[in-house]
Amino acid sequence: MTGAYDDAVDRALDALSLPRHDLGELPDSPRRFADGAPFRFEIPSTEGPECLDAVLEEAAVLDVPVHRVSQGSGVFMLTDAELVRMAGRASEAGVEVSLFARPCAAWGPSASARAPGGAAMRSAAWGQEQVRFAAQDVLRAAEHGFRSVLISDLGLLAVFDRMKRAGDLPPDMQAKVSVMLPAANPASARVLDELGAGTLNVPSDLSMAQIAAIRAAVGIPLDVYVEAPDDLGGFVRFHEVPELIRVAAPVHVKLGLRNAPDLYPSGAHLGATAVAMSRERVRRARLVMELVERSGAGFRPSGPRPDGLAVPVPPQATGPRLPGATVGLD
Repeated sequence: MTGAYDDAVDRALDALSLPRHDLGELPDSPRRFADGAPFRFEIPSTEGPECLDAVLEEAAVLDVPVHRVSQGSGVFMLTDAELVRMAGRASEAGVEVSLFARPCAAWGPSASARAPGGAAMRSAAWGQEQVRFAAQDVLRAAEHGFRSVLISDLGLLAVFDRMKRAGDLPPDMQAKVSVMLPAANPASARVLDELGAGTLNVPSDLSMAQIAAIRAAVGIPLDVYVEAPDDLGGFVRFHEVPELIRVAAPVHVKLGLRNAPDLYPSGAHLGATAVAMSRERVRRARLVMELVERSGAGFRPSGPRPDGLAVPVPPQATGPRLPGATVGLD
């Protein structure tokens, strides 16, 4: 497409080192994780220690290398004892855990977030009090040894980056940008990258050409649902995974579940369901791993305990865990 304004737009995109178009030629991505692997597995909605135990047990049975799990209910929905247990178990297993920094508009009294046109607002921090509380959620996660948090608000990401630069968060703390803060194009992905994102969860229905353009704009890992929950479209894109790895590496191949209930916020009332869903997500990862092997593409995931994972550091029983922290963990 050409038009009267193309030259000005192209100059702006070139000045930002952004692609001019989606990359329909689907170039190979030359990038890799620190260990040289092009992809890793992420199991989302691992809502607490029981779900984490189920993921690790099923991974051992099915011989699936689970590299990262993520949680959606929020740090504040886990007790201190649950956080300690989860951090310790993940540390032993060498698995990254990313906990969601909550709350958000959909969990408060926002009418806009519940309106028919308000879907894009639901994961925003609604007002400065929610920003403050979510930032405290980040600090609490770090205090309990976690080194990765899920962030779905642009302002919170900026606050996270400032706290990290100021030394109020550990230097190895990572921000995993949620699919609810959409990096739907290269320009948006670049902004999130510059604000301190460690990985980007792109919308699950982007085409390969669109994903390739985002990969050309940023070097950080992309997180991609190859099976998306129903509230994110319910897509099942297993057959595209070899091509996704080729175009998007390094990529976290992320297994949600179609035809499954919404767990957030989770708890004992959903315990058996949450655990069963955790096990099934690992089985889905096994399906994808076998499909990639059959494809002949030659892609291999990272092995156990690869470099670059934000694995939790179990907190000490006493003593400060963050700058200025003086209260020991009971």
